[in-house]
Amino acid sequence: MSEHSERPLPEDRPLEIAGRVYQSRLLVGTGKYRDLAETGHAIEASGAEIVTFAVRRTNLGQNPDEPSLLDVVSPANYTMLPNTAGCYTAKDAIRTCKLARELLDGHNLVKLEVLGEEKTLYPNMTETLVAAEALIKDGFEVMVYCSDDPLLAKRLEEMGCIAIMPLGAPIGSGLGIQNRYNIRLIVENANVPVLVDAGVGTASDATLAMELGCDGVLMNTAIAQARDPIRMARAMRLAIESGRDAYLAGRMPKKLYASASSPLDGTFF
Repeated sequence: MSEHSERPLPEDRPLEIAGRVYQSRLLVGTGKYRDLAETGHAIEASGAEIVTFAVRRTNLGQNPDEPSLLDVVSPANYTMLPNTAGCYTAKDAIRTCKLARELLDGHNLVKLEVLGEEKTLYPNMTETLVAAEALIKDGFEVMVYCSDDPLLAKRLEEMGCIAIMPLGAPIGSGLGIQNRYNIRLIVENANVPVLVDAGVGTASDATLAMELGCDGVLMNTAIAQARDPIRMARAMRLAIESGRDAYLAGRMPKKLYASASSPLDGTFF
């Protein structure tokens, strides 16, 4: 049996969230752009189908005299993913999700994040677990931002979270994935989608996440704060596609010593 046949290829499963199948594995945020026009153009260039926004910082029409996100991101074209950015307690996060449900006419899909402190924006996992349990009981479909702890990630899945979103590095840091081994463990143990959330800085970071077997990547700052956000959005789209193809193709094994690309075995000189 050949070396390649001994290693089964990963299963090419579609990205399915809350019963809906998505073609794009790139999820994007809406903050930090120069204006709403740039936001809309970047999202379109990214090819994303799921768009997340901070409920506390986004006008969805509740302030009629101000520009609305819905002017450039239509719920008819995108899945809207309200998030609880800026919440530091389970109580605030739960209240924010309920507000989002009111603003979006009964929308139950949310991204839960409960932060620990302002310097690192690391998740407060104790409060996250409390909030997740309460929201699931209230009928919400919870995608959850969490630490890269495989045991906590599994616990969140077992509670009923529909997607696990471990950080690659602190939010907005651009450091890339700092603990690829934990991310890989989370992926291997999960029966729900795993999406790297936070820390991506450039296209190669997104590609690495996909090569590790993640189902997708969520990002905002890496696109919005690039010198050319539209071009970076396109780069991220291609990076996600490339990383997914590389994962499904199955990389060659790593070796300590060289192996000639064109072996001399069987040659006559």
